[in-house]
Amino acid sequence: MKKITQANATLYTAILIIVTFVIRLFVAAYTGLGIGEAYYFRGALHLDLSYFDQPPLFFWLSGISLKVLGLTNLGIRFPAVLLFAGTSWLLFLVTKKLFNASAGFWAVLVMNLSAVFTIPIAVWFQPDAPLMFFWLLSTYFFVEVLSISNQGRTKLHSGKAYSLWIIIGICMGLAILSKYHTIFLFLGVLIFVSVNKNQRHWLKHPGPYIAMIIALIFAWPILWWNAHNNWVSFVFQGSRAGSSGGLHPIWLLRSIGGQCLWLLPWFWFPLIGQLIKSYKSRIQSQTYSFLFWTSVLPLVFFTIVTLWSDLQYHFHWQAPGYMMLFMPLGYSIDQHLSDPNRARGTRRWLIFSACFTVITIGVLCLHEVTGFWQWYGPKYFVSLADKTPEAKAKEIDPTIQGVDDDAILPRFEKEGWLNNHKIFAGTTRWWLNGKVDWVLKGQKDIVCFNDDPRNIAFLINPKKLLGEDAIVIDQGNPASVKNDVAPFFDSVKQLPDIIIVRGGRDELHLQVYYCTRFHVPAQPREDLPVYHQLTGRPPFGK
Repeated sequence: MKKITQANATLYTAILIIVTFVIRLFVAAYTGLGIGEAYYFRGALHLDLSYFDQPPLFFWLSGISLKVLGLTNLGIRFPAVLLFAGTSWLLFLVTKKLFNASAGFWAVLVMNLSAVFTIPIAVWFQPDAPLMFFWLLSTYFFVEVLSISNQGRTKLHSGKAYSLWIIIGICMGLAILSKYHTIFLFLGVLIFVSVNKNQRHWLKHPGPYIAMIIALIFAWPILWWNAHNNWVSFVFQGSRAGSSGGLHPIWLLRSIGGQCLWLLPWFWFPLIGQLIKSYKSRIQSQTYSFLFWTSVLPLVFFTIVTLWSDLQYHFHWQAPGYMMLFMPLGYSIDQHLSDPNRARGTRRWLIFSACFTVITIGVLCLHEVTGFWQWYGPKYFVSLADKTPEAKAKEIDPTIQGVDDDAILPRFEKEGWLNNHKIFAGTTRWWLNGKVDWVLKGQKDIVCFNDDPRNIAFLINPKKLLGEDAIVIDQGNPASVKNDVAPFFDSVKQLPDIIIVRGGRDELHLQVYYCTRFHVPAQPREDLPVYHQLTGRPPFGK
């Protein structure tokens, strides 16, 4: 392993970023969209001020990218890949300021080897890529204006201080437009300034308040859209932190274990160690105090809330906090490599980590595309869960969720449904809606017949579809078709399944229904947002 020094760290960081950027371009282009990505696709086609469950920036960026690169997997994912390259560079710059250049290289390396960062955040069409970029860009200027560095405090001229606070306001505004997590960076910096007496003078300075005003101006599209849609975004996201009744320690343990696995255990434990070290060093060191307060809030909040709220498998919500901890971890690695007693073990740890991530990502991407791993593969491990024999028999390989359901489009073309303007598409689940919508490339209006259509309800007006026929796609939920689809049509006829094939194997069957004459059901269906819309009301709320 080439020795990383203060002199060559910048060069090797740039090389690392370029190499990983190119690799991710291939991953982005040749792997299918996951259910979340496909669900968000319609939002990138239908640009708006904001959206049901996320702020608008990542929709806007991918909407532009789709115009330039076309309706392709790379086209919708390119902004995420590009922004993560920028995030890696910013992580290097901030770590260099707080510690040194070598620490910056190691921080970038371990972040790029961490499972949750290297593909889900760095490649997938999600709001996390712009969030991480603008979070770190804001952090860079916070470090500058608050004079937190390994060089000690420097006094800023008044004009420069105001300029930096204006830039921070812009960066924080763009972070808000990316994801609501930005509130934790704002609160973390506020606490840091409040608890450090040599920073408290900023509470009396106009600069931070100017930054807040600018950030709120940038947030105007979110506020305007929500004000005209019953504040549905805040209601939805707030409800996720609400109580599901009682305390559930198993959910908390699932969250902690999930974070550990998502980051990889050999990174998660050292990162938690750096969180503890930052806490212990917060009084003596401005650097560690800043890192502690800007990392701890998302980590604690999104973990503790799982005691009473089922956040399911959203283990990436804590990611901004872990990202801040890669900085002191990078410095710790640099120190260990300079210690003859620890250098050898640290090198082995780094080599193992690099090999594991590269091999694992390579195998999983290859399996996702080809489905070659049938013997004790992902499907086998999923089947180990405590389920009935009937449920195990219906179990599918979870990686099929990352395969585009390309068989849908040829079926629509063969049957003449695609070009028939009197036929729209429908599904029984929001995530299936996205998968169908993506392979049809948004060419058909698509309705979700479910009590949880999410963003889709705001992007399609079902009233204009009254009187038309529909092709409804379902995945193993015939009761939903009977209860939630049939009341809206004169008749529902099941047709032959669409079979999703991967590597020559039938992996998944999708049920197809031809539904005749879409209408308002005779019996009220107040539980379904589509009924609300058909009766002239917003999809959610009263």
